[in-house]
Amino acid sequence: MTRQSSPSHRSLPRPVRMASVAAAFALFALYLAWHAASDADGAPADEIPLSAALAQGGSNSATSPDASPTPGPTAGLAQESQASDVDNPDLVKRGAYLARAGDCIACHTADKSRPFAGGLPIATPFGTLYTPNITPDPDTGIGRWTDADFVRAMHEGIGKSGERLYPAFPYTEYTRITERDVLAIRAYLNTLVPIHYTPPRNDLNFPFNQRWLMFFWNLFNFHDGRFVPDPKQSPQWNRGAYLVEGLAHCEECHTPRNFMQGLKTSDRFSGAQQAGWSAFNITPDKAGGIGNWSDDDLVRYLSTGVAPGRANAAGPMADVVANSTQYLTSDDLRAIGVYLRSVPPVSGGATRSRDQWGKPADDVTALRGTAVKGVSGAQLFVANCASCHDWSGQGVGGNAPLAYPSLIHNSATGAGNADNLTMVILHGVARRTKDADVMMPGFGDELNDEQVAAIANYVTQHFGNPRAAMTAADVAKLRARQQ
Repeated sequence: MTRQSSPSHRSLPRPVRMASVAAAFALFALYLAWHAASDADGAPADEIPLSAALAQGGSNSATSPDASPTPGPTAGLAQESQASDVDNPDLVKRGAYLARAGDCIACHTADKSRPFAGGLPIATPFGTLYTPNITPDPDTGIGRWTDADFVRAMHEGIGKSGERLYPAFPYTEYTRITERDVLAIRAYLNTLVPIHYTPPRNDLNFPFNQRWLMFFWNLFNFHDGRFVPDPKQSPQWNRGAYLVEGLAHCEECHTPRNFMQGLKTSDRFSGAQQAGWSAFNITPDKAGGIGNWSDDDLVRYLSTGVAPGRANAAGPMADVVANSTQYLTSDDLRAIGVYLRSVPPVSGGATRSRDQWGKPADDVTALRGTAVKGVSGAQLFVANCASCHDWSGQGVGGNAPLAYPSLIHNSATGAGNADNLTMVILHGVARRTKDADVMMPGFGDELNDEQVAAIANYVTQHFGNPRAAMTAADVAKLRARQQ
């Protein structure tokens, strides 16, 4: 016998099912096309990342570069407020300090002759983002933004025209900043020289160029809300938490990311990769992190870029020191240290601190008169590095501000991988602070991948962690990373 289906479970005829699927797909395609057309109407101010969002806000009406904005019911009040803010020197001074703490200039400056005008390319797994112009230029910057627009961008990641901003702009951290501080930053930005410059449009692969999809990303990775002080903690701890978790957005570089490129909250501050560089573990673990650093070590490192016998800032961290942390007060720097000492320690598998490796080399005399055969890390080191770092690897100048650093007890040479050491060999170091203008030339144009790998391996084997080995292929990958 053939079993008959009851009417309530009988499936729809195949033609009807096919028509339903086609109709649903057509509606979805029209939805995508509508959003794509909305994005194409004008490059949203956040057409870029990190600081880009500073240029996004939240009015409901978009204005084209050549059109005059239509005044809303509060437009006069907003213009009045902005004018009075510019005339408030204390507010502007506070905003300048907070903008330094947030390192806004780093991401929003591609050309130093155009500070804050954006255009800096930021590589992501989904394509390239370009930071926006956040000068008060009315056509290409944020000159027509209201305070409400600016606050909405910082707190919610929503642009002036209602578009969702990409999280390369760390609104996920900035949401914790008080409205008072956000408006102080805005008051400072209003005093900048307007620069008429339109950064390139983002170059993201489909479907990541569809901003509306950020709605789903935010569901899993964004929690809107201001910082709430913990009454069980000291005022110093709360100040440090406010800076680290908010304006300074330390997690953006020092916390690994999940498959959606959101932060892995289970491994906060345990280290991550940034454009080929390692942003090291800064938890209080004594082997994997900075648990053996003193308060003075951390303050000196953040204010000068150097913690003698521990680390020398290079790459993105050198920029953070030069543009941001060197300008923070000693009280704020110490508050940051107090907070970082309280986060859960993460070893990351490390059993020995990265600043506790190495001893002076004593094999240079054996090279004298030796014929050059093949690629020798020792010979390349003596020829290219020893004049500054000494053939023993102990550096020159001790702890003086302009000293050539020791390669012994150095985080870059004692790390579990030689990425930062290799990037320094390739690109050098440029770090300008109030104490010193530090410069090391890069050797990427003079040395090939095999030679760079040979030097890196010689340095790690003699002065650092011998388990951190590089191959020519590894060097080639790092060389290709966008800086």
